Amino acid sequence: MQMTTSSSSPSYLIIIPTFFLLITIIPSAVISQQTPPPPPAPSPESNNCNGIFITYLYTSGSKLKPTQPKNQPYRFESTLTILNNGAEDLKSWRVFVGFQHSEILVSASNALLADGSSFPASVENGTVFGGYPMADLKTAIETAGDLNQMSVAVELVGTQFGVNLLTDVPLPNNITLANDAFNCPPATKLGKNQLEVCCTKDETVKTNISTGDEFLPRQKGDLTIMYDITKTFDSSYWAQVTIENHNPLGRLDYWQLSWDWMQEEFINTMKGAYPSVVDSSDCVFGTQGTYYTSLDFSNVLNCERRPTIVDLPLTMTNNTDLGMIKGCCRNGTILPKSMDPSKSSSVFQMQVYKMPPNLNRSELSPPQNFRISGILNPDYKCGPPVRVSPSEFPNPNGLPSNLTSFASWQVVCNITQPKGVSPKCCVSFSAYFNESVVPCKTCACGCNSNTSKTCSTTAQAILLPSEALLVPFENRTALTRAWADLKHLNVPNPMPCGDNCGVSINWHLYTDYKKGWTARITIFNWDETPFADWFTAVQLEHATPGFQKAYSFNATTLNTLDSGENNTIFMQGLEGLNYLVAETDSANPQKDPRVPGKQQSVISFTKKLTPGINVAAGDGFPTKLFFNGEECSLPSVLPTSGGNRKDLTKLLSVIIVVFVSVLLL
Repeated sequence: MQMTTSSSSPSYLIIIPTFFLLITIIPSAVISQQTPPPPPAPSPESNNCNGIFITYLYTSGSKLKPTQPKNQPYRFESTLTILNNGAEDLKSWRVFVGFQHSEILVSASNALLADGSSFPASVENGTVFGGYPMADLKTAIETAGDLNQMSVAVELVGTQFGVNLLTDVPLPNNITLANDAFNCPPATKLGKNQLEVCCTKDETVKTNISTGDEFLPRQKGDLTIMYDITKTFDSSYWAQVTIENHNPLGRLDYWQLSWDWMQEEFINTMKGAYPSVVDSSDCVFGTQGTYYTSLDFSNVLNCERRPTIVDLPLTMTNNTDLGMIKGCCRNGTILPKSMDPSKSSSVFQMQVYKMPPNLNRSELSPPQNFRISGILNPDYKCGPPVRVSPSEFPNPNGLPSNLTSFASWQVVCNITQPKGVSPKCCVSFSAYFNESVVPCKTCACGCNSNTSKTCSTTAQAILLPSEALLVPFENRTALTRAWADLKHLNVPNPMPCGDNCGVSINWHLYTDYKKGWTARITIFNWDETPFADWFTAVQLEHATPGFQKAYSFNATTLNTLDSGENNTIFMQGLEGLNYLVAETDSANPQKDPRVPGKQQSVISFTKKLTPGINVAAGDGFPTKLFFNGEECSLPSVLPTSGGNRKDLTKLLSVIIVVFVSVLLL
């Protein structure tokens, strides 16, 4: 007891001052974390700008390892500043920076990449920044000149290549405001390390935004995602997410939707969809587990910073725990409205838990960096969430009044053609006047990097006999060589690689006569995934007005041009025949190759509405062809009317010579 008493007395003398020291330090640390640094003083040139003043200031750079003289990497740091000197609020500001030195952006404060990319991101062709968390910039009039509300400074850190810091400062080629209805002249260089530009309102452009609007109007796009808060509590909220397709040729199969949580949120429960990975370990061992000590994390669905959400199968539609959401549970299929308006959207709900300091039912913020994809579908680029007017929903009790969300954000996604990304389907051409088929291009859908020793990735694909279209590429070698020998075709060594496409489509010019012509389209599925409710769309630059009928498909013409002209034939399977099966084993797998899923139809055209059309010379072949929204690779050459008939010509010559000789006898 004496030892305990004697040792405890000095401990209080030591611990008490330390305790009070911690108390005095912690509040100041918290304050320093929550108070954003003041924006830098605006450039003196901003005084001459009565619009949006943007500056890009290169602050520092340094050489990075490894040393590689031809493409040396350098670290760069710069500051992008946006100042609202105009008379109206700048809502959801967006600024384009024309990077031109193969930049890789590692971080950006107070901003996100508008295309939804996460850091680090390649921005070598320039990129658009969007504001986060401060998306709107107020005016000097309503803030009495408060720069904290009028401006934002974005600190950029990244890597650039091939520059020479000794002779020049590597600046972007331009900076400009990306918001609509603004005029921006080319940026002006100030000194060696700064660009600046003043963008003014274009009064000649009419927009549907009025000065008093609290929210921006909803925008149009190929696909939109609505993030609606339907219930809100201090520590959590319920959100309804609606994915809707607006493009007549766009669709998604087995869609996957992902985003970034910005404030340590996590998903507790869901209805109508599910995370691709159910894992709460990041919460258990993270700050969420420390704060929510009484929450059973074994029931929490996902704690990833970037979760991936997938649709539920049809069997879950009426499941009381996971389904019962109108528009859910379609196995990830979203169709064009022209096919079925009731299947052109997908809906799910989720309960999201928040973290301090956002524990207030009015503190609501959506995730960022949305990305959506499917299999054998178009590539989509999604912009940042934009606050819009609250969505309205029908009253579930059947009352004639609508319910509104507490807050709503819209994400607009558009179909893009990413650089270096190969198509996922390809087209072959054939015609009645040529026995050979022009096959899909070599590596039309990409080639494996390790195939160079066994096949050529650059050699042109060899003409094929028509029966080869039914055989998998790896089983075509003998047929191809035999046909090349018969037709005296050159066979490169090594032979060309295959097209590597999951779906291939043959367009065959079937007949051509005085008043009309016909074509036959055949779709082959070489993948292990079947396609329900498939569609294909064919663009014929000169022939579409003469379209009459597809005999085995449902077909109609679509307008995909601003001119209003119908230039596309949209085709889908008849009822009961709208399922394109996957590749399967043959009846004798030990002997015969696998068999692709196949759908086929003949299409008829009249020449009455297309005077002067030259079907055989090219007007009868597609200029673009789509399968399930994905634009397919087309051959670079067309079948010729005389190239492969020389064997027949020789044979006829021999017959004539023999016939003449007989007559002379």
